[in-house]
Amino acid sequence: MIGKPLLLTYLYLLIYILLSSGVILYNKWVLSPKYFNFPFPITLTMIHMGFSGVVAFSLVRVFKVVSPVKMTFEIYATCVIPISAFFASSLWFGNTAYLHISVAFIQMLKALMPVATFLMAVVCGTDKLRCDVFLNMVLVSVGVVISSYGEIHFNVVGTAYQVTGIFAEALRLVLTQVLLQKKGLTLNPITSLYYIAPCSFVFLFVPWYLLEQPTMEVSQIQFNFWIFFSNAICALALNFSIFLVIGRTGAVTIRVAGVLKDWILIALSTVIFPESTITGLNIIGYAIALCGVVMYNYLKVKDVRASQPNAESIPERPSKDWRLEKKSSDVYVPNNSNNNNVGSNGGNITTSDFPVDEEAPLIPSSRLSHIGRTQLRATLPE
Repeated sequence: MIGKPLLLTYLYLLIYILLSSGVILYNKWVLSPKYFNFPFPITLTMIHMGFSGVVAFSLVRVFKVVSPVKMTFEIYATCVIPISAFFASSLWFGNTAYLHISVAFIQMLKALMPVATFLMAVVCGTDKLRCDVFLNMVLVSVGVVISSYGEIHFNVVGTAYQVTGIFAEALRLVLTQVLLQKKGLTLNPITSLYYIAPCSFVFLFVPWYLLEQPTMEVSQIQFNFWIFFSNAICALALNFSIFLVIGRTGAVTIRVAGVLKDWILIALSTVIFPESTITGLNIIGYAIALCGVVMYNYLKVKDVRASQPNAESIPERPSKDWRLEKKSSDVYVPNNSNNNNVGSNGGNITTSDFPVDEEAPLIPSSRLSHIGRTQLRATLPE
């Protein structure tokens, strides 16, 4: 008999997969000239960021569901602003790619995410160049090259946009680890949107004003309030679904769910968008890349477990859902005097252990800090 907690975990995973796939397919449908015909990716991304920022502001300042973190100007200027800039860039380039290449091919190119994250981590000094990981990265790259060679509707511009977006997202993940985690700052989905969405909106305004605004003619724009409202709702809901998944599962489950989502999305895209033709060489190349990704995931999870000697005492699936505490306890300052082992164990868990998705500026260190605080409280006398 399957227990209720396990059923809820599977339900949250299903919701995450559906929302993640839905946001991608919905964005493609809205942007594609063959369907809704709103070929303004920066505008669409600004709508998402503006809507998310308004909702987050209402929840924090009006309804006071959660309290804002103790954000200083120094942290905002050195952490939030650069992270928001690269987040806005990844969304801008990623959404622009929908205008030129198919959803299926985009998902195949996203197999490069571990490669980009690893390279950025090595450049920033948060990871070391290892032979086993490097060979996996070579395998992934070879698979993506083969898949690209087999793409019937290959487009250099669209591929360049997507790859640039991947590296921008990888740099955002590394910066999140370097800047925020080292300062002991964690953000839940609401507070992350509260700080990041408005800043990303401002960064997007500059390329919008220079690139899209001059070409936009009101008489030719097809605007449907309910289409854009529902699209923004889906993007916002994706953030909370990721939060629920992180709260109930571990890195292994999330990685498996991500691979399953990619296969489902590739299959669905060929049905919804008939022009997304998949060739045998596409499948072979993606399968090779996927083998490299699976091996990379195995090595990362193995490293995480090796860095946590007490990992067996940490439940994979908490029995209760997380609740957003209505207090400013989102700032976690590690105890450097008597509990250095707690902070050092957690420091080896990188942001690549958690979902990376469109429209989701979630700072994935929330689960780590939650566990760290729980362990820390357990070591302190009552």
